[in-house]
Amino acid sequence: MSHTLPEAYVAQMKRLLGQAGFFAYERALEQPYTRALRINLLRCPDGVPPCAIDGLGDPVPWAKGAYFIEGDARPGLSPLHEGGLYYLQEPSALSSVSALNPQPGERILDLCAAPGGKSTQIAALMGGQGVLVCNEPVPSRAQILSRNIERMGVINAIVTSAMPDQLSPRFPRYFDRIMVDAPCSGEGMFRRQPEARDEWSENSPRGCADRQMDILEEAAKMLAPGGVMVYSTCTFNDTENEGVLARFLALHPEFSLEPISLPGLPDGSRGYIHLYPHEIRGEGHFVSRLRLSDDVPPAPTYAPSLGKKPARGADKPRRGAKPASIPDLPPVLAPGVALGDLYAAGDCLWALPQGFPQEDLPRLSGLRVLRTGLLAAHTEGKRTEPDHALAMALTPHQAACTAELTQEQALAYQAGEALDLGELESGYTLLCCQGVPLGFGKQAGGVMKNHYPKGLRRR
Repeated sequence: MSHTLPEAYVAQMKRLLGQAGFFAYERALEQPYTRALRINLLRCPDGVPPCAIDGLGDPVPWAKGAYFIEGDARPGLSPLHEGGLYYLQEPSALSSVSALNPQPGERILDLCAAPGGKSTQIAALMGGQGVLVCNEPVPSRAQILSRNIERMGVINAIVTSAMPDQLSPRFPRYFDRIMVDAPCSGEGMFRRQPEARDEWSENSPRGCADRQMDILEEAAKMLAPGGVMVYSTCTFNDTENEGVLARFLALHPEFSLEPISLPGLPDGSRGYIHLYPHEIRGEGHFVSRLRLSDDVPPAPTYAPSLGKKPARGADKPRRGAKPASIPDLPPVLAPGVALGDLYAAGDCLWALPQGFPQEDLPRLSGLRVLRTGLLAAHTEGKRTEPDHALAMALTPHQAACTAELTQEQALAYQAGEALDLGELESGYTLLCCQGVPLGFGKQAGGVMKNHYPKGLRRR
């Protein structure tokens, strides 16, 4: 099916790019789109893959640990992808987090986070230190976000599904950095998703811009004095990009644009950059960087209102459930390995993110919470089992018992099959492939029983 560019869109792009620039852009739309993957720095801190990966090409200059994918390779089929060794991500989209420049130990918010590419990129650069709040208002998309946080072994993330105006009263002037990758008209995806051209209308940018302003208004309330906020879209028009920035800055003189300098990308001395598919190896993207003045007074100490309903999701005990207790964690950790601040909620045992003590849990009251740090264990009937999230967060030397699988065994494990690994010590075992954790098994009766979550199994 042919998806032609709308006439109004063609006129817009000719105005923005000029006649010659538009023809170059139009030719680029006829070429295959560029793909990339990002090595998980939580697994490989130097960003160098520990083994061969199908189709791995040149490094992406503007993102640590990222590489272009060559040809028709399908690295997503590898068991190492499900093991969180890497994340498949559009190359241009990697630029937003590079502009944000997250640091270990900070408080960071990803306000429009699904499906999780930017959140897991931020988490990797934080190195497990600090607290990352990942939010997605749409519940079904929040579930996908939560699964990707788990797959990539992130231990310091809180995953919520809330509207921005539900978060801002709970986190006033709280975050050092905020990522606002706002919902937009999606013009930058017209090559990768040609069907999106049919959904575009001349009124799309104006409607999106109003929604983007509402999101930025709430985000601004949550940024700490001197903090950084990145506003990005995957669209080209100046209504949603420069226009939204101009409107926001007119209302908020306490904010200013800050230069962006990233290798391999256009000049960002004005505080923003446009990425076009005819100029770089990637799709369309817009990235801007804003700084809040240090002179803004800090917010008063947060005091939750009395009588609020308890949080739903990860922080709400289930009716009739027997709370897990800290001593109930099965013996899966190597001696000397600790999980940090543990607390029990319902039938789950959680390890809170560093920098988010239990005293801060009331901030989540009344919200839908999918994840509050690392889910270490959960109860199954009368027994407590280590959770899959714990397996994904461990390195082999942190586990009490590990077993290395071949690729064929790894695929069988991820399909839900029991394994014959010979004589091993009875109990829970962290199963790995090329040193990458895949999940837990339990050796019993000479057979490794499969504990890979049923919802994740694949043929």
